[in-house]
Amino acid sequence: MPLRFGMCVPERFWTGSLDQRIETVARIADAGFHHMYMADHVSFRDGHGTDGFVEIAALSQMHPTIGVMISIYLLPLRHPLPVARQLATMHKIAPGRMLFGVGIGGDDRHEVEVCGVDPRTRGRRTNESLGIIRALMRGDTVDLDGEFFTLRGARIKPRIEPPVPILVGGRSDAALLRTALHGDGWIGVWCSPARYGEAAARIDAAAREHGRHDVAWQHGYQPWAGIADDRATARALVARAMENFYHVPFEKFERYVPYGTPEDVAAGLQPYVDAGCRVMNLKVVAASDEEEIGGATEVARQLRLPA
Repeated sequence: MPLRFGMCVPERFWTGSLDQRIETVARIADAGFHHMYMADHVSFRDGHGTDGFVEIAALSQMHPTIGVMISIYLLPLRHPLPVARQLATMHKIAPGRMLFGVGIGGDDRHEVEVCGVDPRTRGRRTNESLGIIRALMRGDTVDLDGEFFTLRGARIKPRIEPPVPILVGGRSDAALLRTALHGDGWIGVWCSPARYGEAAARIDAAAREHGRHDVAWQHGYQPWAGIADDRATARALVARAMENFYHVPFEKFERYVPYGTPEDVAAGLQPYVDAGCRVMNLKVVAASDEEEIGGATEVARQLRLPA
């Protein structure tokens, strides 16, 4: 599968006028990006968040061809039947243009608890939900007495054909197994290239053990990156943005965050491409939206160059 690039919506995107947003999306599409992606949080840290489905629905109507992606959608906080309906609706309004990245959350335990979910059940709830969503996308009628969900005659029409690809996030061994059983790919984050390659191999082996053969894996990697003319400025920009978002010192992340010129960032990300990444989601922090788009475009160009 060819290497595809996604770009996170620029920091100031939603504060602009509709015409400005449409122009920005066109610039990103014209730069060769396969998709734009949005995060998803209900009430993160001090109550911040964004509804991933609402925002990608809006994005999808600002350009006729660019793909859209939620990465990562906190699936255990939702019921799988309305999620399947949202996927079907996205398939109707933007056919073939969506990637669905899912994860179990947990960076903020309170966000899970405030949604009425026991954080200890996140993984099992997600596994059960993914099985249901897969069946509903196929057009199956689902009757289930599960650990978390009871369904009688549940069905979504029309069926989603082809099904929306599901990429599973998470760093744990359980997340790798979840990918093997239910995913079309894994989204790595905060890991070394060696761990990335090992994870991809383990996912494929586990999938084969469970009867999933010859999966066209769409493994992704989703890094933050700081871009400026010099490394010190780039580091300061990305450090401030990440600390504001995660409320964690930048030093906790720094070894996994490339920063500097676009060439510096591309050099830091090339080992992940070599290890099997085929969906590179770039979250670039720069001094302006224009510099974010320009920097991300150059990083993508560098990574597309022949070895």
